Amino acid sequence: MSKVLFSIDEVKQMISQGYNLILAGDEMALRQLPRGHWIAGTTPYFMGEEGGEVSREKILVTGIPGYATAAKIQTYDTGTISGVYKDIPENGFGFILIPAFTEIHQVFSLKAPEFPDFATRPLLGWISGILLDDLGKVTPKVINGETGEIIDSKAVMLAVTLPPKIVADINILNIFKQGTGDEITFATDGFEVKEAIVNGQTVNFSKYVTEKSIDTKLPLVADYSGAAVNISIQAVDTAKGTVAFYAPVFKDVRYRFAEPVDNYFREFMSHVLEDDYKEYATSNMINKKSVLFSCNCILNYLYSNLEGLKTGEMTGPITFGEVAYQLLNQTLVYLTIYHLA
Repeated sequence: MSKVLFSIDEVKQMISQGYNLILAGDEMALRQLPRGHWIAGTTPYFMGEEGGEVSREKILVTGIPGYATAAKIQTYDTGTISGVYKDIPENGFGFILIPAFTEIHQVFSLKAPEFPDFATRPLLGWISGILLDDLGKVTPKVINGETGEIIDSKAVMLAVTLPPKIVADINILNIFKQGTGDEITFATDGFEVKEAIVNGQTVNFSKYVTEKSIDTKLPLVADYSGAAVNISIQAVDTAKGTVAFYAPVFKDVRYRFAEPVDNYFREFMSHVLEDDYKEYATSNMINKKSVLFSCNCILNYLYSNLEGLKTGEMTGPITFGEVAYQLLNQTLVYLTIYHLA
């Protein structure tokens, strides 16, 4: 397995050599880097070559291959984020980093499907985070390495152009399926709700979750034409009568809680190993394929107790949300590059 976690000095050397890089690390480590052609998001959690680990000193590096013909860094605020899909090259991909718990996080999460050219070109990335012990003390950040800006209110994207006969494809690994329980809808979009409509009846959702003894490690799952999309529960506050989510629920979408999993880590690893060896393309037109990047949700990391454990060849940052065209939760997202004959 190739090395993905590096010391600060090693990353400084890569930057000085002019490489196009996507970085993940603790804010204090990233602040020590010189300007260059890189973007970064904060997280101290990683799936490294030796397995899951927490580090404030190491930096996880994803290098853009030399065959890419262009790599342009762009910064977005809440007024410009709607143009993100239009800014992705016709043959290539966009890699976006968004700080968690921010207005731009909410705008992208709620409005992305309405943006021009939504999902017409590959957009992937992740939501930056912090050490969980530091919640409320520091804020997640993203960094534009070209300008040196360390930002907690905007998103950054690296738009990568690929040459002819090399194409990018986004893949989503999700261990959850919609269960057979109550049908749940909501009257409004949002990251927090008081009421839900359960089998046609309006109820207080925190009371429902509590009285039904719902396992909140299991997400709500929507079925989008056969694709399962998770909405993970962040907190149930019975005193306030609210339920908060890591991604927004959408009005009138039909949700059910996921089917229970017998063993979270075993189920997760069975999907990882299946995807490790699955042939995505059997056409004679494919010369080779490779996984350029993957990221995994902090909830998978915690619920599977991944610290010290390996997840096949899937290395990458542990994130506070994954982007595969739009915001996802409790998934592993990865980018495959195909070389055509």
